[in-house]
Amino acid sequence: MYRIVYCFFYLLSLMPWFIIHLISTCIYWVVYHCFGYRKEVVMGNLLIAFPEKTEKERVSIAKESYKQMIDTFLETIKLLSISKTALNKRFQCNYEVINTLYDSGRNVQLHGGHFFNWEFVNLAYSCNLRYPFMGMYLPLSNKIVDKIMYDMRARFGSILISAFNFNRTFLKHSKGRYVLTLGGDQNASNMHHAYWIPFFGKMAPFVTGPERLATAKDTVVFFVNCYRVKRGYYKSELVEYTSEPTKLPPGAITIAFRDFLEKQIRLRPSNYLWTHRRWKHEYKPEEYKNMTLEG
Repeated sequence: MYRIVYCFFYLLSLMPWFIIHLISTCIYWVVYHCFGYRKEVVMGNLLIAFPEKTEKERVSIAKESYKQMIDTFLETIKLLSISKTALNKRFQCNYEVINTLYDSGRNVQLHGGHFFNWEFVNLAYSCNLRYPFMGMYLPLSNKIVDKIMYDMRARFGSILISAFNFNRTFLKHSKGRYVLTLGGDQNASNMHHAYWIPFFGKMAPFVTGPERLATAKDTVVFFVNCYRVKRGYYKSELVEYTSEPTKLPPGAITIAFRDFLEKQIRLRPSNYLWTHRRWKHEYKPEEYKNMTLEG
């Protein structure tokens, strides 16, 4: 069954980009205008993030974000067959800021957010960085689709680590050289082991894992931005934050990443996955006071 489904999606991936985007536009109209998928969540998030904007402005951001979200999923199909040459034509990045570190012997950790198109990031980084490229992923419940996604993401050498057994798998690969990318804006699974900090003025839990791992491994920490230049074309920017994470106080990396994330979202509000419920957990000052950070 896997081969049949894979062949089907591979054939779809051979369609021209304009057909992919035409299908994406049609799906957008159904998802947004007919079903209103997570529209309440999106509009609620945008009200928290941009209370100064008019409702019309927030609706405009929401619509564009939905379009980019659907494009991200449909463009992923193209990545099943895209060549390295075509990928590098459509995705530009300042890889040299990391590649120049390779001879220094230092490993690198990347902190990114839910920017579009994250699937391009994985594939492009893995074929342009001198380091082995590792990324954490959440396995899908459908085993066939999960394997297709895994094979697509690993096409150019990415080392994919399941979130369910991250520690054990990472330990095996971390003995050598690596670049590890982690989602810094994931919701924490345990509210008592999260950093609670203001995000667009409202308290939100940030995972502590990325910061703790960077400190434990003494890696050079970069923040990752990615945004669409035009449909089907993207640019990514790698910004070094620190080469000495062990010298920073607890929470410093997380707060800096929060600042970076907010800045990029304010610059391009529709470039963020607003269906992601960033403020779904209620902040309880007395209960979470030990994990609350100022800033």
